[in-house]
Amino acid sequence: MGFALLGFVGYARARRRGLTRSKCILRDTRLVLTYLAVLALAGLAAIAWQLYHLFT
Repeated sequence: MGFALLGFVGYARARRRGLTRSKCILRDTRLVLTYLAVLALAGLAAIAWQLYHLFT
């Protein structure tokens, strides 16, 4: 989750500065941002799931 958030922040800053194409396989920075957001949310859900089962 941490690396996804770090990547998201980096790509968001680059997008604000005018980057529209990426060298990664997704090419469009909007797709990269969406992908990283989904990864971060999945990580957060997994952490929440583990905490829920730890305390119940």
